[in-house]
Amino acid sequence: MTDIPAPRHIPDRLDKPFRSAIFSWEALLVVVAVAIFIINSFASPYFLDPYSLSDLTFNFTEKGLIAFAMALLIISGEIDLSVAAIIALASTMMGMAVQAGADTPTLVLIGVVVGLVCGAFNGLLVTRLGLPSIVVTIGTMSLFRGIAFIILGDQAYKGYPESFAFFGQGYVWWVVSFELVLFLIAAVVYWFLLHRTSFGRRVFAIGNNPVAAQFSGVRVGRIKFILFCLTGLMSGIASVLITSRLGSTRPSIAQGYELEVITMVVLGGVSILGGAGSIVGVVLAAFIMGLVTFGLGLLNVPGIVMSIFIGLLLIIVIALPIVWRRLRGNS
Repeated sequence: MTDIPAPRHIPDRLDKPFRSAIFSWEALLVVVAVAIFIINSFASPYFLDPYSLSDLTFNFTEKGLIAFAMALLIISGEIDLSVAAIIALASTMMGMAVQAGADTPTLVLIGVVVGLVCGAFNGLLVTRLGLPSIVVTIGTMSLFRGIAFIILGDQAYKGYPESFAFFGQGYVWWVVSFELVLFLIAAVVYWFLLHRTSFGRRVFAIGNNPVAAQFSGVRVGRIKFILFCLTGLMSGIASVLITSRLGSTRPSIAQGYELEVITMVVLGGVSILGGAGSIVGVVLAAFIMGLVTFGLGLLNVPGIVMSIFIGLLLIIVIALPIVWRRLRGNS
């Protein structure tokens, strides 16, 4: 009687060798972040002040929270350009509620729920009607912000409760803000969700080949709907934070955030074509963008110049892998 060999365990993923880790995109981002930090410390005498470094975190935490959910969505092969407009609409709804005398827990609930509903609306249009996400979210970007402009016009909602200010201005310990703590917790949660669960593996599978994933039993439409809901949810949370930090609501709030969020995601190594990316890279990209914009702010660089820089950065990080592949192909 022949012995039956013991079954072999096939891991879900291969461990990266040390050399690959050293020369990974994340390692490059660490080097870039350290270099920008050093340059900023020489460029401005105020940069290394602990309270200045604390202020730096407000430059990326709100956008970074959305970037985590956006990373999963882009990895799945979709995109959401309406995130900033969701912030504006959620903030407007909170402003209307505060005029009616709503307390802080109610305001937070309204902001989060409005974001979730907007994300679900996007998800339904994409997964149920089969519409392209880029077209849908361009439309809802105008729709959501248009509603905010219709309600507010050129006015602003103010008079938020003092306790509401903690979410966007409060500190958990010394110079460690509530926003930074929330950002780090969200980073761990999304890292675990994407890289350590079957849900995350399904997201990668959908991004690489949605048809093959569908035939493999993956409920593609359901997962994409959940990802749109997550993006809307994180936009609602970001709306609570930015409204709390500013202490007011205007229809132009968070204008341009969608560009910065997508830049964070792509700079973090997430393929704009889907199927590849990591949360660690997104975290590092968020810190880099925060360092750059805060450093330019300390040097009194105009906001329009920062916008130009972010636009160029987005083009470069999208074009760089394509150019690199073509150069290798010709060599």
